[in-house]
Amino acid sequence: MKRILYIGNHLSRGGAYPSAAETMAPLLAPELALRLVSRRSNRAGRVLDVLVAILRYGRTEQPVWLDVYSTSNFYYALFAAWVCHLLGFRYGCVLHGGNLPARLHSSPGLCRFLFGRAQRLVAPSGYLQDAFGKAGYRACVIPNFVSIAHYPFRLRKTVRPRLLWVRAFDAIYNPQMAIRVLQRVLEDYPDAELCMVGPDKDGSRAACEALAMALGVQERVRFTGRLSKPEWIALAADYDLFINTTHIDNTPVSVVEAMALGLPVVSTRVGGIPFLIEHQRSGLLAPANDVEAFSQQVIALLQQPHLALLLSQEGRKKAESFAWEQVKPLWLKALEYPV
Repeated sequence: MKRILYIGNHLSRGGAYPSAAETMAPLLAPELALRLVSRRSNRAGRVLDVLVAILRYGRTEQPVWLDVYSTSNFYYALFAAWVCHLLGFRYGCVLHGGNLPARLHSSPGLCRFLFGRAQRLVAPSGYLQDAFGKAGYRACVIPNFVSIAHYPFRLRKTVRPRLLWVRAFDAIYNPQMAIRVLQRVLEDYPDAELCMVGPDKDGSRAACEALAMALGVQERVRFTGRLSKPEWIALAADYDLFINTTHIDNTPVSVVEAMALGLPVVSTRVGGIPFLIEHQRSGLLAPANDVEAFSQQVIALLQQPHLALLLSQEGRKKAESFAWEQVKPLWLKALEYPV
């Protein structure tokens, strides 16, 4: 069985959500084996892991694949690409994060080194493909995937004001906006509730709890912390609307999962979201950080059952296009045979 060295942040053993590669690795067997590096959260340890892995396995497990994000993790990929370049090893890049186009403008020289030497660039959305194309790089699209059979569909013929938010608590995902949306919806629907699911990354959960207290809505908000996939899928059965309040985004798997479950989605119109959600067809969109406009979209769903029904149906159809059975052949071809 062919083995491929795949470098990224694979930190689920430390409590983080699994990376896409961690989820994908067992699904690719027995056709292909991914050697995932690194599982260390310590920066120095991760750099050492990457260096040792490339020196030890890079010659035989080519092409080496690199997860590339826009923030500090960008430099891990850059370091790995530099080592591969020195040793003459082929590598490819898997692009992540709605803010990666900004990195193309802020670090053009580093991006030319990293992306210009890659055998192939893989983007999870047309949004990143378009942004990279404008910068002179050719990327193919392989969408994020879900194992669709794991997501029981419930058609929302009517919806209650029970809102679900699933994401890491991080300022870039604007979790405090969810609290403010709840406060606004409570003005029209006093029985409204919000459940927020996810691990804390930067202290944003404490800020959300403090805001809920300050706004007097703390009794209407539930914080679960990090849940496993089966746990939050089971939890979702008790909720009727999914809200995505982020400042920056690409093609978030949590939104695709919500659509697969039949939850009508309201999201900010940022990054790759308009490539995923067709407004008033497979979801509703509102400007970033506009609490009133976002809240009005939520209220529209509560007032118009036919709209909620349409979004529930069409959202599931959209999610089915992300099924692993459709995506797997694309990954097998890309991982084994970069061109």
